[in-house]
Amino acid sequence: MGLALFVPFGGASPGLAQQTPPPAGFELGRQVQLGTPQSGLLTIQPDRLFSESLFGERIAQEIEAEGAVLTAENRNIEAELRAEEQDLTQRRSGMEPEAFRRLADAFDRKVQETRVTQDRKLREISQLNETAQREFFAASLPILEQIMRETGAGAILDHSTVFLSADAVDITDLAISRIDKVLGDGQDQDRSPDGQ
Repeated sequence: MGLALFVPFGGASPGLAQQTPPPAGFELGRQVQLGTPQSGLLTIQPDRLFSESLFGERIAQEIEAEGAVLTAENRNIEAELRAEEQDLTQRRSGMEPEAFRRLADAFDRKVQETRVTQDRKLREISQLNETAQREFFAASLPILEQIMRETGAGAILDHSTVFLSADAVDITDLAISRIDKVLGDGQDQDRSPDGQ
């Protein structure tokens, strides 16, 4: 939305209005895109861009839900294994040592296999976040490129890598707003034919 500037309020004389410089970001006689800074160098905070977007918030909720399911599953498995271990301990005195050793070895294998399975599930949950971030940034690139064109910027740098710059403008909030309008929470984004 453009804004043709700038009618002073109240009884300011035409002479005073001409002497008063326009607010920062505005130029008299020129339409300026509201909310779009004009700078040759932009910065962005990638972590915030993802985590504070609707897309990132949805992913965080999904991962939290998956993590809660896995935590509950782990508690149930732990309780079952503890009960099985206690039962094995109680039966030990009435068993031949060799028979007990076979059962104990089988129990140890079961514990190890269970640990491997649950660790794999945890890694899969972690990979969901990494995959979602890749998809998010790929889908966001055209929006960031549009902001670059509007601002006349030659680059967008990671905010954390810029030590000092008088000319850099952080566009994280602007980018989040634009991305939310285009991508929403990402559930309706087109996926590749293989569903990935």
